[in-house]
Amino acid sequence: MNLPAHPTKNLPARTRVLTADELDLLELALSGGPAWSPEGPTPVTLTDAENTPLAVADDDGVRAVKPFARAAGPHWDPALRRGADDVRAEVRGADVAAVVVAEAPTRSEVTVLPALTSGADRVLLLVPASRRAPAAGAVGAPGLVRVAADLADGLRTDATRVDVVVVPWPASSPARPGWADVAARYGATRSVVLAEHRDQADRERVGDLGSLWADEVADLYPEPSAREVVRAARTARRSGAVVFFTGLSGSGKSTVARALAAELDDEGLHTTLLDGDEVRHHLSKGLGFDKESRELNVERIGYVASLVASHGGVAVAAPIAPFASGRARVREHAEAAGTFLLVHVSTPLEVCEARDRKGLYAKARRGEIPEFTGISSPYEVPTDADLVIDTSQVDVADAVAQVRAALVARLDG
Repeated sequence: MNLPAHPTKNLPARTRVLTADELDLLELALSGGPAWSPEGPTPVTLTDAENTPLAVADDDGVRAVKPFARAAGPHWDPALRRGADDVRAEVRGADVAAVVVAEAPTRSEVTVLPALTSGADRVLLLVPASRRAPAAGAVGAPGLVRVAADLADGLRTDATRVDVVVVPWPASSPARPGWADVAARYGATRSVVLAEHRDQADRERVGDLGSLWADEVADLYPEPSAREVVRAARTARRSGAVVFFTGLSGSGKSTVARALAAELDDEGLHTTLLDGDEVRHHLSKGLGFDKESRELNVERIGYVASLVASHGGVAVAAPIAPFASGRARVREHAEAAGTFLLVHVSTPLEVCEARDRKGLYAKARRGEIPEFTGISSPYEVPTDADLVIDTSQVDVADAVAQVRAALVARLDG
């Protein structure tokens, strides 16, 4: 997705950390979708949770500063996550039907789809992708992309080209635009939301899915037994886990952790992401960056992660965690609660410094940031890592696959 550039020098001193929904709105707007700007005073530098400046909002609107960080999964594939400006330029002059695939379609919707797109030169299957995890039981963006790809295969003809297009989409926001407006920005001359063409019988059957198991239990068991079977099922849980990433700033640990958490959540593993920068904003707000404060920050992350694991969830944490003593305490807490996996993201310092999305290494080299890990404060390389990954040698998708395989092997074992 090509976004307009804006000089990174002389950025407004005032900053605002955007929520996941606001990041989706910003990405959509900067790529040519409906306009969006944050509420509040301007000028302001808009950042993600890692304090990376992404855009500047002022009286003239919103302008990009740096590209958005990407994660893994089919909904992050650049070939699918194309900006509205790029898609609109490509389809200009064609009869374009846009179909919004926001839910897994039923057979009845698949049946009517050819009629909904009849006569179109181009069909765009628009898949909404939120940075927030989907509601429990809902099919997330990765699954919807796979479904849309199957739909596209069934719709393509010699006369009609069909493309799957991933659209940044806030899970819930009063500023969320309407699909008709979004589709028009992508170049559509007509648009439909596929789920709105679900017939009533299917709506009722989908609505009843959650009660089917309980109904079968009630039919199979007498009432006292049924009550106990349902109670046992509600309290049953698998062992929880903590996946703990450690590595230098810019090593790629947050990117891999974020992608892993999204994939695990999409697979039904209740996953909580505890990223270093986000934790600093909330759980450890007010702590400094001296050794004692850093150790306390890591210990707090480890404690919360172990609570998640103790209730059967998966906690994915990604602080720098430079000291072996702090990591050892995290391991102790986590192993008492469930499975623990220590992942050392071993990307070399020179690569991390070259990435320098937040400009921190440059400031540390100038002496503006004291006790900066890797420059003026040591990083104690783990000798007990369960997995070592160098993101200068493997891409995000491969890194996620390695961590996921190691985690599943531990959980299954």
